[in-house]
Amino acid sequence: MDTFQLVTLLMVLCAGLAYLNHRFIRLPNVIGLLVLSLVLSTVVWTSNHIFHLQLAARLENVIVHLDFSKALLEVMLSFMLFAGSFHSDTDAIRKEAKSIGIMAVLGTVLKTVVVAGMLYWCSRWLGMPLELIHCMLFGALIAPTDPIAVLGILNRTKVPDRIKTNIIGESLFNDGVGIVVFLTILEIMETGSETFTVGSIAVLFIREAIGGILLGAALGYGAYRLLKSIDDYETEVLITLAVVMGGYMVADMLHISGPLAMVVAGLITGAKTVRQKTMSATTEMYMDQFWELVDMGLNAILFLLIGLRLVGLAFSGQLLLLGIVAIVIVLLARFVTVKLLSSVFHKTIATTHREQMIVVWSGLKGGLSLAMALSIPNLPVKEPIVFITYAIVLFSIIVQGLSIEWVARRYTSDR
Repeated sequence: MDTFQLVTLLMVLCAGLAYLNHRFIRLPNVIGLLVLSLVLSTVVWTSNHIFHLQLAARLENVIVHLDFSKALLEVMLSFMLFAGSFHSDTDAIRKEAKSIGIMAVLGTVLKTVVVAGMLYWCSRWLGMPLELIHCMLFGALIAPTDPIAVLGILNRTKVPDRIKTNIIGESLFNDGVGIVVFLTILEIMETGSETFTVGSIAVLFIREAIGGILLGAALGYGAYRLLKSIDDYETEVLITLAVVMGGYMVADMLHISGPLAMVVAGLITGAKTVRQKTMSATTEMYMDQFWELVDMGLNAILFLLIGLRLVGLAFSGQLLLLGIVAIVIVLLARFVTVKLLSSVFHKTIATTHREQMIVVWSGLKGGLSLAMALSIPNLPVKEPIVFITYAIVLFSIIVQGLSIEWVARRYTSDR
């Protein structure tokens, strides 16, 4: 099956499942698509392995060999991050910049360490011992709150504005930190720890993270100057497309963080003051509609792919138990991180216990974590890491995603 046929198949499935969800089930779009694609995956697997249907076998073969990691990290992520940040409240994020920075940087590193330590101990207790370096790798890929999952679900719930701004801001920036930590640990695994020092890790972080932020600022300012000089909505939409596609390619060539570059570029381009100076009412309407459509379409495809990835996933009773334990570990690590940083930086992160509980439960995981897990080389440790990551992503999106609004009401109703 060539690329066009594969994209066509995904779009047909996506449209069909989205219709069924909207017409009959009425779950939030991303959750409904994920649930229905899980059902489809189960039907395909059952049809192939029990009834030996040729069509099911061919579809399973396509799904198993689909490079989910490459599709998300190299194609979809840049558009989705730009679209999400373009529609975020830049002024509100700027006001909460210090607390967002603390949670995005220190929070991600702390969660990586806490998750790794608990998983290292629990894996031995369960009779499936993992090496500490492998636990660190898992901690790095699962630590960031996924911006795509958060933006896709949280914007549809009634969470207090200031808390929502902090959660969304953290999710937009901490993926860059998580990817840097993940790549560093992965390289240490492949080349040996003796080639890395604290200084070399610091240089890598500065190059990736700070470089990505600076590139994003340059892209945003460049887009601002170009948009300001013309008044033609078609050309202006094309300019933003060029910023995303060209900017991500430049980031990849310079070995700096493309995700952070897209977030910063989107925040600058979508800022209220920039819109007022560069866009007519017509341009702003078309720009918003275009990027909303891109965001909605790619979100739908992403959650469809997450559900379909169930096909071909290794499964055993031991892995299932480890996955359940990992869900608890990740939630505990999120709780410890939020509580500790809120206590240490109480003047900057001015949140009550009730608000902290909302932040803890809103730490959704999504396709980004799964893509990083699938990008691990074919080592024996890859199978358990992919499985427990998948279990956490499903729990996060379905259970936490469906209950965020209830948690928010519970912790705000008696204030």
